[in-house]
Amino acid sequence: MSIESGLEPSSPEKLVLQGVGKTFPTSRGPLRVLENVDLTVAEGEFVCVVGPSGCGKSTLLHLIAGLDTPDEGQILADGQPVTGPGRDRMVLFQESALFPWRDVIGNVRFGLELKPNLNRTARRDVARFYLQMVGLSDFAKSHVHQLSGGMKQRVALARALAPNPRVLLMDESFGALDAMTREHLYIDLQRIWSERRKTIVFVTHDVREAVCLADRVVLLSPRPGRVRQTFTIDLPRPRDPHGIELARVAAEIMRELLEVPTIDAGDRP
Repeated sequence: MSIESGLEPSSPEKLVLQGVGKTFPTSRGPLRVLENVDLTVAEGEFVCVVGPSGCGKSTLLHLIAGLDTPDEGQILADGQPVTGPGRDRMVLFQESALFPWRDVIGNVRFGLELKPNLNRTARRDVARFYLQMVGLSDFAKSHVHQLSGGMKQRVALARALAPNPRVLLMDESFGALDAMTREHLYIDLQRIWSERRKTIVFVTHDVREAVCLADRVVLLSPRPGRVRQTFTIDLPRPRDPHGIELARVAAEIMRELLEVPTIDAGDRP
């Protein structure tokens, strides 16, 4: 592991955040969530964002997705300003948000229905390809209520990947799952990333998870969130979340995280 003073990976640049700030109105007055965030994510890079509760991790991801807009600064995707949601940036939330009235393959096919250059057969074939990638080919015709939590997240991952987005944004996507299921998904996600080389920004509160998955781990300071430190993870893949070296690196980052001052109770909304 190495620690960088800046946040400038090798080009080409896929995402660039420059001086990004965000404030929300509350009953107690304006709440400053993010301030002067500078971050660059390279093409095909896997970046995990960690930090104390309330530091703006999810807000940062939503701004990149175009689900909200920054009050200051700008966000660029492939050199173009992010002004709203786009098919080039897909989001995978903690809840799978699958459509219960559709079967598994119907859920994966949903995003493909917005692509006019694909006919019905092509959409079906693409959906089957991504179901195979996440290990659910045998469940294509299953109903959502028949799936476990981990299987639902695999379907949601296949649905997010099927339209071939340039960036995958993951907001604590494994946080609601049991430990064994999460570890299986760590293996799957590492394999899928190696095969497809998607640019991924993954928000998590779990430092070991971040070290297991990421090329770089970005540590945010408490609210208002700023980039406090960046760690380059040099461990070979695939990574065992219980590996000794991985545990050592995670412990180093955790020590840095614990040195970050917490938010005073009086600062909470």
